[in-house]
Amino acid sequence: MSERPFRVLGVQQIAIGGPDRAALGHLWIDLFGLTPKGTYRSERENVDELIAMCGDVAIDLMQPIDPEKKPRVDVPPLNHVGLWVDDLRAAVAWLEAQGLVFAPGGIRRGAAGHDVTFVHPKSACGVLVELVQAPEGLGGTRLAESLPESSPDSP
Repeated sequence: MSERPFRVLGVQQIAIGGPDRAALGHLWIDLFGLTPKGTYRSERENVDELIAMCGDVAIDLMQPIDPEKKPRVDVPPLNHVGLWVDDLRAAVAWLEAQGLVFAPGGIRRGAAGHDVTFVHPKSACGVLVELVQAPEGLGGTRLAESLPESSPDSP
């Protein structure tokens, strides 16, 4: 195995899905006291989410827009874990060379405005893992090229 050309810098987010975003918000914000940060909606990704903060880690509370369509962001309830990486493109190239498979969609702008991609659960012991390009201030050594500003639902 060749030397890994990137570093994982920390947890960026934990995404939790359920059939009712309001119920998730009540539990995590009203009862547990997390701080609401914003919302994100994407028809293409079938997600309507409320973003809350727990310290520096985002907790994404997600429900599917249409529970009959895929992806089902509420199954399993712990949807994915996001990891900050210092060089997203190097991470993808190296991990693919090691045999990992990535979910469709490639590198794209995520809900928090950072470039992201997902390791397919079949390659990650059943867990969907989001790799997130860390900004320079967090230890990112090379920022991914800027993606064009567009709606998450544009082709």
